[in-house]
Amino acid sequence: MTDPDPSDDKALDRLGDKLKAFEAKRQKGGSSISDESGVGEGYRLLGAMLGGVLGGVGFGWLFDHFVHTAPWGLIGGLLIGTTGAIFSTVRSASRMSDKAAAKSGPAPPAPARDEDE
Repeated sequence: MTDPDPSDDKALDRLGDKLKAFEAKRQKGGSSISDESGVGEGYRLLGAMLGGVLGGVGFGWLFDHFVHTAPWGLIGGLLIGTTGAIFSTVRSASRMSDKAAAKSGPAPPAPARDEDE
């Protein structure tokens, strides 16, 4: 059997070091790509908005269907669903903003502005 090439051993050592560094970062809770981009949060807000509106329209249609008040149930359901969806989306976005602000720390002070200019 032949001896392994020394360059292969060096490459394996470098790969092992990279793997250890990756695992250490993962153990410390390093951010992933999806955490940095915020795409998941955006889709969650979009889903809440569409779900609220479509849910309100659906309940309004059911109300109209059983009570025979067309189109008032549908209009009322649309308004109630839209209002609830906007409220829920703004509340969720506010929480995300507070969480991001706490993670990044305090904002730097604004530069002084001269009143004479």
